[in-house]
Amino acid sequence: MTSHAKGTFEVKVKPLPSDEKVAGLTVGRMSIDKQLAGDIEGTSKGEMMTADTSVQGSAGYVAVEHITGTLKGHRGSFTLLHMGTMKRGNDFSLTITVIPDSGTDQLVGLTGKMTITIVDGKHSYEFDYNLPDLP
Repeated sequence: MTSHAKGTFEVKVKPLPSDEKVAGLTVGRMSIDKQLAGDIEGTSKGEMMTADTSVQGSAGYVAVEHITGTLKGHRGSFTLLHMGTMKRGNDFSLTITVIPDSGTDQLVGLTGKMTITIVDGKHSYEFDYNLPDLP
C-alpha cells in the first residue's frame, strides 16, 4: 500500500571546485545541504551536476541526495536520485526516485518517488512511498 508524506525544507547549494572538464561540455558541480521538516524530519547531503546549453534558460541536472532522519517516525536513511530538465526557463521536468536498497534501519526496503514545489522562494516536498512490514 502506498503511503504519502509531505513537508518543507531549507536548502543551501554551493559551487564545488572544478574537476577535469570534458571538452565542449558546460558542466557545473554543486553541494546540496538540506534541513527537512514535516513527515520527513532530518538532514540531507548531496551532490549535483548541471549542464547548460547555448539557449538562455535551458539546462539539465542530475543529483544524488542522502537523507538521514525519520519518515513518519521510522528511523533510518535513504538515497534519492534526481534528474531534471528545464526548457527556456519555464518547461520543467523532474524525476526524483529512491535508489533501490538504499534504505537503512527501519527504512530497509523503502521505495518511492518525490516531487518538489517552489512557491515564492519556499520549498516543499511530497513523497509517495512504500515501506514493507518488517518482522
